[in-house]
Amino acid sequence: MPSPTPPTASRPARYTRTAMLMHWVLGLALIGAFCVGLYMTSLPFSPARLKLYNWHKWAGITILALSVLRLLWRATHRPPALPAAMVQAMPRWQTLAHHATHGLLYVLFLAVPLIGWAYSSAAGFPIVFLGLWQLPDFVPVDKELAEAIKPWHLYSACTMAALVVLHVAAALKHQFIDRDGLIARMLPGPR
Repeated sequence: MPSPTPPTASRPARYTRTAMLMHWVLGLALIGAFCVGLYMTSLPFSPARLKLYNWHKWAGITILALSVLRLLWRATHRPPALPAAMVQAMPRWQTLAHHATHGLLYVLFLAVPLIGWAYSSAAGFPIVFLGLWQLPDFVPVDKELAEAIKPWHLYSACTMAALVVLHVAAALKHQFIDRDGLIARMLPGPR
């Protein structure tokens, strides 16, 4: 087993603190919204279920806003390149999986909340963000459209959850098996 990277060795370039903050906040928000979404759908119709639906919608809008900010940040702040030695050591399929997973995650960060918003609008349940601001309907009220959209919110959310699990598994592989210090690029701490 390779030895851990010594503290004095050259470490991979790190993400900015802003990128780290957005990464971890968005990650936690996604996990929370996904878990609440699964739980709330199993509840019988009740005030608690309605409250969780509202929280889920608020989380979705927050995730959408954070995702747009994160995408803008990424467009204006290039992420650090993977170290050349790491790229050379990775099989081609891992490099392709790395890029495909990140690309699909960015698409789903936007798509999942937008599909949820479209479903809510089509079903005739407006989103009142934080109980204060009613957002415009994303699509017109149409019960048939709502029924057609509903499963796509679940499918896209489950796809995103699977990609998040894959992303975490890859990060843990780099940390505990490869021991290449890659995860340190996204961890706060002294530079």
